[in-house]
Amino acid sequence: MEDTTETLNEVENVSTEDDKVESSILNSIKKLLGIAKEYTQFDADIIMHINSVFMVLNQLGVGPAKGFRITGPEQKWEDYITDDDNLDAIKTYIHLKVKVVFDPPLNSTVMEAHKQMISELEWRLNVQVEEEV
Repeated sequence: MEDTTETLNEVENVSTEDDKVESSILNSIKKLLGIAKEYTQFDADIIMHINSVFMVLNQLGVGPAKGFRITGPEQKWEDYITDDDNLDAIKTYIHLKVKVVFDPPLNSTVMEAHKQMISELEWRLNVQVEEEV
């Protein structure tokens, strides 16, 4: 019981900086991957994977017609898409696609769940884009 109390106290003392929603595309994906934004060793790899996912999204008709890419933590989600309704699905999609390539789950069941979620999000984003046309 003592360990649980200590853990709860640590959670309550988390700074408000951690509570803010990260607007940097790179930093928010790094956070979802469990990588601190200060740790930059894998930034080039993660940026490459994020840009590959932006290409896929462009082919699905999501985002700017001319495409989009990031070069570092300066690019924000608002630079990519301003429709808040789709933003969370896009963040989840990019996170899952990058995770499957950059840090794939060891468990095949988890990997299959990620792939199914990716497929569902692709379908839903595609339907959303077609409805807007």
